[in-house]
Amino acid sequence: MEGIGCDFCEHYLYDEEEDVYYCNVSLDEDEMERYLTGQGSCAYYKTYNEYKMVEKQN
Repeated sequence: MEGIGCDFCEHYLYDEEEDVYYCNVSLDEDEMERYLTGQGSCAYYKTYNEYKMVEKQN
């Protein structure tokens, strides 16, 4: 998903105790290197959909 940042990913979570955002996907060394050097996009990117979460609650 080139051009879309972590801010809109459902795996990008906020930790209230630490007051930081983090990714809850465990990337292996090669995947992390590709992502950090800009040679590829995150294979685990999923658009956050708050309506999907509401559907699960009903």
